[in-house]
Amino acid sequence: MDLQPVSPMITVETALEALRAHSDPERAAGSAAYHKAKRDYLGTPNPVINDLTRDWRKDLDLDQRIALCVQLWDTDIHEARVAAAKLLTQARIRPDDQVWALIASWVPGFDAWAIADHVCSAGSKRLVADPSRLDEVEAWTVSEHMWTRRAALVITLPWTKQNFPTEADLATRDRVLGWAADYVSDRDWFIQKAVAWWVRDLSKHDAARSIAFLEEHGSKMKGFAVKEAGKYLK
Repeated sequence: MDLQPVSPMITVETALEALRAHSDPERAAGSAAYHKAKRDYLGTPNPVINDLTRDWRKDLDLDQRIALCVQLWDTDIHEARVAAAKLLTQARIRPDDQVWALIASWVPGFDAWAIADHVCSAGSKRLVADPSRLDEVEAWTVSEHMWTRRAALVITLPWTKQNFPTEADLATRDRVLGWAADYVSDRDWFIQKAVAWWVRDLSKHDAARSIAFLEEHGSKMKGFAVKEAGKYLK
């Protein structure tokens, strides 16, 4: 990827300095113990990262933003990776091919849920912008890497939320539920949780599909996942 230099106003060094200015050693230790991924943690709260990245977006053009995201990600600092994802979490980005390619390139490196979920939040907006990318996401469902398989469900969550889905949206719901059906025999907690999350959120807007899924596949799911998936179903 041919990257432009980051703006002189915001370099990776100044970005890290800003993140460290709000660090909390006690929070950092708790995050390290909770996420169990071996990397540095600053303990910078998410609301602070939200504010920082919002301000950085105002001062950077897209090429500069992508360059900063690459450099923040490569630090392998938890909060820097979260910031990289937040810098790309935006509904309208045109053109967005480089952004999607960067997000997809990060997926094989997922090793903890928080970073994965922030990246998937950014990626989901690129999927909604161009649903043809679902073909690429479908390939993730057969990955040997658990976090990649999980990402296929988390990144498609917007299709659980439409109140007035089109025929194409309904077809995507059925497509992703098919992926989820293939996951139910996977006993990994995070996979079971992701299936439950997708079916639970869908039940708020399309109870019939969620009920049908649980009737067909609930017996193969772990008990906690069935309970979570049916949380909003009467």
